[in-house]
Amino acid sequence: MDLMFLRTNLFYESVRILQKELSIIAGPSSPDLAAKIAQDLRAELIPVDVRIFSDGESRIKMGNVKKKNCVIVQSTYPPTDRHLLQTLMMIKKCTDDLAADICTVIPYMAYARQDRAFQDGEVISIELIAKLLEAAGNKRLITIDIHSPLALSYFRIDVQNISSIPLLANYAASNMKLNRTIVVSPDAGGIKRAYEFAKILGSDIIALKKCRDSNSGEVFIDDNLEHNIADRDVIIVDDIITSGGTIAKACRVLKKNKADKIYTMCVHAPLVEDAAEKIRAAGVKEIISTNSIPSPYAKVDISPIVSSSVRSLPYTQ
Repeated sequence: MDLMFLRTNLFYESVRILQKELSIIAGPSSPDLAAKIAQDLRAELIPVDVRIFSDGESRIKMGNVKKKNCVIVQSTYPPTDRHLLQTLMMIKKCTDDLAADICTVIPYMAYARQDRAFQDGEVISIELIAKLLEAAGNKRLITIDIHSPLALSYFRIDVQNISSIPLLANYAASNMKLNRTIVVSPDAGGIKRAYEFAKILGSDIIALKKCRDSNSGEVFIDDNLEHNIADRDVIIVDDIITSGGTIAKACRVLKKNKADKIYTMCVHAPLVEDAAEKIRAAGVKEIISTNSIPSPYAKVDISPIVSSSVRSLPYTQ
């Protein structure tokens, strides 16, 4: 019994030491999320002082992280390029301090939609981002529901892409009063995501038929649906909602087919300019997203799945 007690104490002491060596760096774009992750892991939280000069340049200042296992938490939502450069600056600081390891948590990965050259002369932007992160000294990456699996292929470092769809679906099941729910994917490309969501709710699912003009970017959605959705509540499930144009058009198609209440749930909600107003004006009752991007719509907390992913890293075993 004494030997077992000693081993137990030694285990918890090793965990305590490990947690001291793990530093969660609160990037300027995601301080609240970083704080939740640090609290969950009982790890040191390192704040980052940022100053934006009148010309738009950022200055980053943070404490020394020598020999620490660093986890930088920084989502790259708009202003995208500013948040991306700040990420590189934090990685560079960790590299300069001779950190033991550097893992960057980028819940919303910017440029993931630019995963190939759609027209002659286009730069594959996510390939450049991957090279910049690695060149700055980043060793690992954790992201949430990246838009394109192809985007992941450009990274040579260890990458974990986590699904937040179960969190969103469980939120819907626990907090929304729904009638004969049907889950809708805005296009065929999101059918796997919508299916995962619908399976948890035990709901039917349909994918809208969407096409996009490659030059103008204009979206067209077929009014004819394969299922009767009359008087049924609808949840439109998507990974990213930026301008709100596709969701607004989808909502009008659903209303035309006599849907009852319509909700929109997504992983990432940049919702630029008047996107939220546009979506609500089209008939969406509520917009719900994760807190990968802070906003009034960020009602689903991803910190538990990020913390779980950090726990799987080699130095936290």
